[in-house]
Amino acid sequence: MARGGGLNLMGAVVGQAALLGVITLIGHTLGTAAVGRYSVLYAMLTLLSLLSLAGFRAGLTRFVAIFLADDDSSRVRGTIRLGVGVTIGASLVISTALALFAPTVAHLYDNPALESGIRWIALALPAASFADAALAATQGWRSQREFALIGRIGDPLGLLAFTALFISLGWGVDGAIIALPASAWATAIVAAFALARRVRRVPAARAIMPARRIFSFSMVSWGSALAQTGLVWAGTLVLGAMASEEDVGVFSIAARLVSLAVFVMAPIINSFSPHVAHLHHREDREGVSDAYGSATRWIVQLSAPAFVLLLLIPGPLLRALGESTGRGAWVVVILALGQMVSAAAGPCGVVLNMSGRVGLSLIDNVGVLALNLALNVALIPKWGIIGAAIAWSAALIVGNLVKVAQVRYILGVTARRPALIRTLGIGAVAFAVGWAATHIESPWWGTILLVGSAVGLTYLVLLLWIGLDPQDRAIGRALRRRIPRPSGRSQGSETPSSKDDEADITQD
Repeated sequence: MARGGGLNLMGAVVGQAALLGVITLIGHTLGTAAVGRYSVLYAMLTLLSLLSLAGFRAGLTRFVAIFLADDDSSRVRGTIRLGVGVTIGASLVISTALALFAPTVAHLYDNPALESGIRWIALALPAASFADAALAATQGWRSQREFALIGRIGDPLGLLAFTALFISLGWGVDGAIIALPASAWATAIVAAFALARRVRRVPAARAIMPARRIFSFSMVSWGSALAQTGLVWAGTLVLGAMASEEDVGVFSIAARLVSLAVFVMAPIINSFSPHVAHLHHREDREGVSDAYGSATRWIVQLSAPAFVLLLLIPGPLLRALGESTGRGAWVVVILALGQMVSAAAGPCGVVLNMSGRVGLSLIDNVGVLALNLALNVALIPKWGIIGAAIAWSAALIVGNLVKVAQVRYILGVTARRPALIRTLGIGAVAFAVGWAATHIESPWWGTILLVGSAVGLTYLVLLLWIGLDPQDRAIGRALRRRIPRPSGRSQGSETPSSKDDEADITQD
């Protein structure tokens, strides 16, 4: 899990920097209103791609991991064929409907300029959906290599390159939107080759599709994931319908900034998911608790300095992204508070899903989404982007507290040694040092450098002085020595067909 998390973390750093570069490039060259239009279309692509996956993102990872653990080659091949086939079919139907009804969707937003962008999104949808499904399947091997290198590094860098190219050609915001299908299709081609390479290593066997078992999990997981992703993008979409593109742009830039604080969460969770499925399948509750605690501890410790900076200097950080009005500062602070609770809760939702409690997760996520939408509708007309931020953070806090309680009292799983109190204390001292540094006069970029250095150095020195968790020190030594896995490892790891395959497993 540490090897996969490290690779995913590296990918997340590059990927988040690239996506931040896209927003910054659009904001500085085309203006905040262009960021608003782009963000609405990007939200549509994200939600429709998830709709096309029909729950197979989690289903492919979980069942490929389970059938590999059982050495069931027939069902490994059948699961992949079923998941990828359904995803392709669903995405083609949805993209066709989206292209045909683009004028109607643009009219709902009272913005005819969205029509051409919606059609470009329709073109990107099949490729984006297939790439997600293919890379989710590769994670079933408990390897994060393809997912990190292709999905977290290659795709965002490709999007940044296409965006910069098309804007430099003078295509404006339309060029930034056209970059989405260009990047999506390039990623899909590479993902197809990566999945084919993995499948070739599985012993030849007649494909068996355990459709009923997979669909019963995936359909519920699908609704849960849609609700969860809807929570992320609800504020953007509701603002797009009830406010100006300028407001959407400010909110999107603030949300993108806050997402940088928790960029470590996604790579750690993606590495954590297949291991939970494997451990739960073997009824190893102690192992699940240990992994849950490790994942939570890594998320909290790695994201804490960023949260301190968001609370101390939101204005200068927003200015670096092209938002110089200062309207988004309180949005950053409010969103950061919600994400802090999410980080402290750890991957509680993944524990529910990968333990087979997808129905419970669905109820949670739908309830939280309903709360978020209700708060958005109630608060945005009066408070605008501040109302959207309050709605999002309130829903996020409620959802995570409920899931933590369910994981503990229903599954009997608790996060062991999450280091929350220790990290809170270190973060408080770093906040005090950073607050003192904010009183030194300097330009906005100087404030970022000065306060960032003060907070970062204080946090690192205190963390090393107090000492890392013994488990983390052991993991660090193992990673430095690159200890290969013993030949007698559990059946859940890959079944190599050659010495080259064994080398690949060790590198993962």
